[in-house]
Amino acid sequence: MADHVGFIGLGNMGRPMALRLLEAGYALTVHDARAEAVDALRARGARAAPSPAAVADAAETVLLSLPTPAIVREVALGPRGIADGKRVKTVVDLSTTGARAAVEIAAALAEKGIAAVDSPVSGGVAGAIKGTLAVMVAGPPARTAALAPMLATFGKVFVVGERPGMGQTMKLANNLLSASALAASCEALAFGVKAGLDPAVMCAVINAGSGRNTATEDKLPRQILTRRFAHGFATGLMHKDVALCVDEAAAAGVPMPVADAVRAAWQRALVAFGADSDLTRIVELAERAAGVEVKSR
Repeated sequence: MADHVGFIGLGNMGRPMALRLLEAGYALTVHDARAEAVDALRARGARAAPSPAAVADAAETVLLSLPTPAIVREVALGPRGIADGKRVKTVVDLSTTGARAAVEIAAALAEKGIAAVDSPVSGGVAGAIKGTLAVMVAGPPARTAALAPMLATFGKVFVVGERPGMGQTMKLANNLLSASALAASCEALAFGVKAGLDPAVMCAVINAGSGRNTATEDKLPRQILTRRFAHGFATGLMHKDVALCVDEAAAAGVPMPVADAVRAAWQRALVAFGADSDLTRIVELAERAAGVEVKSR
């Protein structure tokens, strides 16, 4: 693909991914709803564009990293959106939108002669900074092959299918497991603390045994036991991803009773702490119920 690309969405995930492209030598035209986010990238050598359409006028390949399906739809298809651009040929969506939205947006872009590549990522802000994300790509084989070197800037590329929406399905399955692990691990540690166990010792034992997961390996010891609550991913976004997964599964005729319970837990966290809170604060639900605090001794 061309060495000049567009990037829209410079938030917690988008900003470090855009910076990795700059560091890899790509020329970048960027846009974000927040002027300060654009200014930070412009200071590093990117060009600023006043709208998604202006990005699509400047680059043949445009990448998106946006928080919700509605925002992706608006940026892609709304007034002064990517579909109005004169140069764009490929849109690569790194966001989490769900398969149905991905299919809908891809069809609308195709009417404008623009190919959509479904390419959500997983690995958190730390992975975006280090370039160790899992990149789940679904799209036409020739186009995904051409994009692979650029996407490898972000981490390990997995081609999961040829149709828009297949990457989204993979991402939602992954995030359901991540969300379930954190919610269940918080309850397990609150239970242990109530019984007198040291939560740091609990994590060490679990990580040496069969209960090991991403929460006990990383989020609990680094963010919860230390009371930092700064993992960098919002409660509202995790709730959105789990709800999307359950809804997509229901549309596909797949019952998910465990996922229903996980969604309910994240809904309670959303109400208790707000959409912008760090996702690791979900532990406080278990702490309040048990009357304990899960922290390093």
